[in-house]
Amino acid sequence: MDVRLAIGALFSILGAFLASFGIASDKALYERSLGVNINLEWGLVMLGFGLIMAILGRDRSRADVEPRTAAKDGSAGEREKTSRPGKQA
Repeated sequence: MDVRLAIGALFSILGAFLASFGIASDKALYERSLGVNINLEWGLVMLGFGLIMAILGRDRSRADVEPRTAAKDGSAGEREKTSRPGKQA
């Protein structure tokens, strides 16, 4: 499992909680900060970062899986050998 998936899930969950608190909280709470709803803003930032990390981790874990070729006798077969540009097998 890619660590970006766990980090993405953590930041997404915490960001969603923080953003929902910023939406549901009273406007009087933010008078001391010149009316800036910092909980909402940073909750959305954390949520966005978490989603990006989760997407990157998911895409990377899919790219690591190599396709298998089917053997003629019906068994699972061997991993398909791919040649890279500049290298000969």
